[in-house]
Amino acid sequence: MISSTMPRRATKRGDQRTQLRGDCDVLICGASFAGLAVARELAGTGADVLVVDRYEIGERQTSACAMPTDWLHAMGLQESLRQTFGELVIHSPHATARYRLPWTFSTFDYRALCALLAEQGSFEFETAKVDGRTGGAVHTDRGEIRAPLIVDALGWRRVLGDGENIQPPDALLSRGLEVHPRGSGDELEIWIDRAYVPAGYGWSFPAGEELRIGVGSFDPRFHVREPTVRLATDLAADAVRYQGNWIPHALRDATEDGVFFAGDSAGHCLPLTAEGIRTALYFGLACGRELRAVIEGNQTRAQALARYHAFSADHATAFAWMLRVQRLIPRVAPRLLGRSLRAMEHQRFLDWSFGHYLNIAHPGFVAGWSGGRRARIPVAAA
Repeated sequence: MISSTMPRRATKRGDQRTQLRGDCDVLICGASFAGLAVARELAGTGADVLVVDRYEIGERQTSACAMPTDWLHAMGLQESLRQTFGELVIHSPHATARYRLPWTFSTFDYRALCALLAEQGSFEFETAKVDGRTGGAVHTDRGEIRAPLIVDALGWRRVLGDGENIQPPDALLSRGLEVHPRGSGDELEIWIDRAYVPAGYGWSFPAGEELRIGVGSFDPRFHVREPTVRLATDLAADAVRYQGNWIPHALRDATEDGVFFAGDSAGHCLPLTAEGIRTALYFGLACGRELRAVIEGNQTRAQALARYHAFSADHATAFAWMLRVQRLIPRVAPRLLGRSLRAMEHQRFLDWSFGHYLNIAHPGFVAGWSGGRRARIPVAAA
C-alpha cells in the first residue's frame, strides 16, 4: 500500500522544532477535508483555533479526489476543479452500462482545494504528530496541548479514541491503491470485474493532464497492488506515482469522552462507493457549527456533543443500506450483474437513485439547507 514516492513527513526539525504552546480554545487534529471544514465554520468567532497535522496542508493526497460538482461550487472551491463528467460508465465482464447522471461529478487538485479551504478559516497551523490523549490533553511529538474543545479528524486510526482500536485486516475497512500516469480521457469509468478484485471495483478518473487509475477491495485482506498495475497496463497507462489508503465502510460514534470525531475517524465514508470527501466536508461543517454555537455562548459543550452525535447517528440507515449492497454485489453471478447494470440505465431510475444518493450529504447543507428527513436537526449556528 505504501509507495516510496509517498510525501516526506513535514514536522519541523532543528532550530525550528520548538515546543507547541500549551493551550487553545479549539484544537483540531487533522488538516484535510474534515478538519479544514471544521475550522472554516469557526472563522470570525475570535476563538483561538489551532490545527495540527503530521503533514503540511495539502501535502499528502490519499484519494482519487473527486466529488459532486455542486459541492465544489457551494464551498467556493471551484478553482481547484480539474475535469467534470455528466456520465458514469460501468464495465462488467458481460455488459457495459452508461449512466447519465442527474448531477455532474468532478475531479479536483488536492493541494489547491486544501489551500482554498484553509483560506476560508482563521486558525494557527502547526506540523506535529499526534500520539494520543489523556483527558483534555493531547500528546504530540512537540509537546502537550490542552483545549476544552477537541476534534479528531486524523483518519481511520481514530487516534484520540479510548482504548485500543481494531487494526486492519480485522477492522471494517476497505483498502485502495491508485496510480497517477500522465494522460487524458473523457469518461468516468468503473470496473466491477472479479478478474481484478473479487469484492470491490477498479476505476479510471481523468483529471486534466493525468489519469487516476486504481483498485479498491472491500476485503482488507486482498492485496490490490498487482491488480492496480494490471488495470493500468490494460488501459495502456504507466503504473507510476502511487498512493493508497485504508477506507472505513462503517459508521462509528461521532463523539467519545468529550471529543468530536469527523471524517474517517467517525467512519464518515460511504460504503459501496467509498466516497468520503463530500461526507468529510459535510460532517466537518456540522461539527464546526456545533462548536461555533458553544464559542458564541448559545449552547454548552455537553449539548454540542449530544447534538453532533445525534446528527451523525441519524445517517445510520443510509450507511447501513449501502453496506448491505456492498456485501451483496460480490455474491451476484456475473451474467446477472451485467443484466442488472443494464436494467438500471433507465433515466427515471437514475434520477431517483442518484438523487437519493446525493441527499445523504446534500450540497445545500453548505448554505444551511435543512430540508428532507433531517429537518429536525437544523444548523446549530442558524
